[in-house]
Amino acid sequence: MNAALGSGFVALGLAASIVGLAAQAVGLATGRARLLARAPATVVVLAVAAVGQVAVMERALITRDFTVAYVAQHGSHRTPALFNVATLWSALEGSILLWVLVLVGYLVMVAWRFRHRLADPLVGWALLVLFAVCTFFFVLLAGPAHPFASFDPWPGYDGPGPNPLLQNHVLMAFHPPILYLGYVGFTVPFAFAIGALATGRIGEGWLVETRRWTLLAWTCLTAGIILGAWWSYEVLGWGGYWAWDPVENVSFLPWLTGTAFLHSVMVQERRGMLRVWNLSLLCSTFALTILGTFVTRSGVLESVHSFTESGIGPLLLGFFALVAAVSVGLIAWRGDDLRSEGSMASPVSRTGAFLGNNLLFGAFAFVVLLGTVFPLLVEATTGDRISVGNPYFEKMTMPIGFALLFLMAIAPALPWGRADSGVLSRGLLAPAATGAAAMVVAVAVGSRGWAPTLAVGLGGFAAGGALRPLLRAVRSGGLWGLLGRSSGGMVVHLGVAIVAVAFACSSSFIRQAEFRFEAPGDQATIAGHQLVFDGLVEVERPEKTEIRVELFVDGRRYAPAISRFPFGGRTIGTPATRSSWRDDVQLAVLAVPDDRGSASTVVRVTVQPLVWWLWVGGGVMVVGTLLAAVPARRRKPAGRGDEVFATEGVKR
Repeated sequence: MNAALGSGFVALGLAASIVGLAAQAVGLATGRARLLARAPATVVVLAVAAVGQVAVMERALITRDFTVAYVAQHGSHRTPALFNVATLWSALEGSILLWVLVLVGYLVMVAWRFRHRLADPLVGWALLVLFAVCTFFFVLLAGPAHPFASFDPWPGYDGPGPNPLLQNHVLMAFHPPILYLGYVGFTVPFAFAIGALATGRIGEGWLVETRRWTLLAWTCLTAGIILGAWWSYEVLGWGGYWAWDPVENVSFLPWLTGTAFLHSVMVQERRGMLRVWNLSLLCSTFALTILGTFVTRSGVLESVHSFTESGIGPLLLGFFALVAAVSVGLIAWRGDDLRSEGSMASPVSRTGAFLGNNLLFGAFAFVVLLGTVFPLLVEATTGDRISVGNPYFEKMTMPIGFALLFLMAIAPALPWGRADSGVLSRGLLAPAATGAAAMVVAVAVGSRGWAPTLAVGLGGFAAGGALRPLLRAVRSGGLWGLLGRSSGGMVVHLGVAIVAVAFACSSSFIRQAEFRFEAPGDQATIAGHQLVFDGLVEVERPEKTEIRVELFVDGRRYAPAISRFPFGGRTIGTPATRSSWRDDVQLAVLAVPDDRGSASTVVRVTVQPLVWWLWVGGGVMVVGTLLAAVPARRRKPAGRGDEVFATEGVKR
């Protein structure tokens, strides 16, 4: 029943997306506004199909309908309710269902937002691109992904459940959906970029809407990456939150290019510059999401996130190539019209700082992309399998990160035009003092090494550069002064500075040791923290057996555990973390007494300073983007907004 019903919704979605694509293409080619006006009806059918197929799969998972192959492979009667629902995105086929649901959700929002302007060719082209992307992913669902394949379970059959690592923390229920909201959300600005190129409306008016959609996607992607780092830290038990894992990298790449766009778009709006660059950034960001999907879903790279190999890899790679070819072709076609009308008054200006910012983000993205895909290139040419480790990424990205922090600090103090020495001295004195004070404090509390000390100083410099305009905005407008793109951006900068300092300190001053405990009352000391062993407790759960290690850390009880999952005999650790504003103490069980004669309980203890501030900084960044999305309480400048977007002249 569920298999047939789900397959029916997939077929309905594929048919609706093809009809929508054809109607938009014919309507744009012939100028028949009536065809373009039918887009909302098609979108409604697509929404029914997308919601229906996800609802059917969730129903099959909740009811443990093992006649659906996906449920048979990843569901189980032993899986807790929350993780049973999250099983939808725990493997390849279900994750494509989630992707399509989010994509259609964005299509619904675009169709509703522009419901009164469906005859506008720019809107028509954007909807055509969205229908085309929907068609591709429905083809995946109808073909190689095939989430509703049938299975004939034998009496008493019970599935293995999702990967144990994916049912060991509540963040698994939130990290992937939020990440997908960001990942897929970049399809909308890409669609408008293609529409602008196709119609010749490559002025600044279309950027207003595009920037808003980009900001929404960027916010969700930021939150998803932070939650993913938190999940890694809480679940994997190695005392880290970022390992330059290939799948971490491919989620980070569109974040880098999206961040570059959010900065450079202001240069185009104010100075009429960077038209080619901004269009290239939007197209690259979307292309990188497709490349990331290929890396994640094809199994071509080893990763803690990787899925099993499947037949969708070649299709995703082909779609990536198509996106890249169409984007490059359209930009080249409109090359003459994309020439910048404005110019930079001086390199020492906010325009110059933003140009430098974009070059650095581009270099950062290139370094990460090269390190991620280089193993693929080597294997394709020589047949050898290699990996690129942390030393490469750390050495290559650290100077770029330092330069970005420096530009973050000085950019708010620079005017858009030529800056004089008086402006610079007044604007940079307080931030520089903040940075110097941060370095002094860092050295006083024990910072050693030039890299972390410099990172703290530059983080303080960047925080001071963000706080100065924020305080000025609050003094002039109260708390309302925090609303708007300018103040919201400074709040984001403040969050980035916090994350940078926390990252530098937590990764540079980590302390780690392994302790053996034989009997209750055994003690150990690390980095000023007292540990007392209080014995073992075995807890039986439907999905697993936990052997908890009772430990007191500075007088408070914690219970890291080893969890044994019955299917396949898999054993994974369940760390426990004592978190505070000053440092974290993470406890990971490596071994417990067993029948083979071992009488020791082995616990790895990791102490890291300022980890708590990583999550605080990430939260500040998200809050900042929300503030930036709310219009400031001032009159909209003439020549901006929907009116310009709707009536912008067409260049032929």
